[in-house]
Amino acid sequence: TAENLRLVVEEESFESGRMYPKMIEAAIAAGRPDAADSFRLAMEREHYHLKLFRDALTQLEKKLGASGKAAVPSRPADRAIDAPPAGLPREQPVSSLKEVKGEKGRIATLQRIREVVFGMQDGLVSTVAVASSVMAATGARPVVFVAGFTSALAGMVSMGTGSYLSSKAEKDLHLSEIEQEARELEAKPEEELAELIEIYRQEGLTLEEAERLAERVASDRDLWLKTLAEKELGLSLDSLQNPAKDAVTMGISFVAGAVVPMIPYFFMGTRSVIWVSILLTVIALFIVGIIKAKATQKRPLRSGLEIMALGTASGLLGYLIGWFIPWFFGIQL
Repeated sequence: TAENLRLVVEEESFESGRMYPKMIEAAIAAGRPDAADSFRLAMEREHYHLKLFRDALTQLEKKLGASGKAAVPSRPADRAIDAPPAGLPREQPVSSLKEVKGEKGRIATLQRIREVVFGMQDGLVSTVAVASSVMAATGARPVVFVAGFTSALAGMVSMGTGSYLSSKAEKDLHLSEIEQEARELEAKPEEELAELIEIYRQEGLTLEEAERLAERVASDRDLWLKTLAEKELGLSLDSLQNPAKDAVTMGISFVAGAVVPMIPYFFMGTRSVIWVSILLTVIALFIVGIIKAKATQKRPLRSGLEIMALGTASGLLGYLIGWFIPWFFGIQL
């Protein structure tokens, strides 16, 4: 009966897709390649048996349908895999494909908000600290200009280089993990297929649905690797960062932030310019928070106050450290 065949298909699927791969893995771990070879042979036969039982079930379902009896209804998951729902085109429209690619590019651009916020905040805080300290100590604007813009250029190089190296290290690590997964896929395809089946089971599919979907994915080696990387490792080939773009974004953002505290020094020569520069920096930090909120679709006021508070606190901390160290060593500035 169809019910008997379905039960056998499920049991054969379990043995060939989950039981034997785990037994092979355990035999290899125990140093028993002979046992692993025996399990592989048994698993190959189970795959063959599974195909026979599935073919028999398909023929029986067709026969039941042709004889006027109630045929076994197709499962929603099978319809989702084998054909698109009624009313939807079998091929994606060109506009849909462009929209998908456009969305990926938009998300990749938005992800650089990290470099923009970090670079501008650091440029603002570090430069206002340098300019204020030098102005308070010397009262000479030329010295402030030299110190401020030297600090800005050095910070741009340092932050850009640091961003490049950190992004490249992260990208290299992700590529290394994906390459390791590719080697495992080449050496142990049965085990990797079993893992993919188990992943789909954990996502709520039945055993047969998980096997059908896993087999479809496994028919394309590139898609198989991409799926394993995303679902098993949590990595995506499409989301790998571009270290050069990250570095340029960080450097430009740092310089843009560093220029702001220096603007009042072009127009004022008294020591009160320090407070004007600090006030302008606090306002700029608030604006950076609003820009971040626009990009992340969060509350502008809350985001602006958050960036402003954290930036101001880090600036005050730097000022206190700069005051404490000379005092501790008895240095008079």
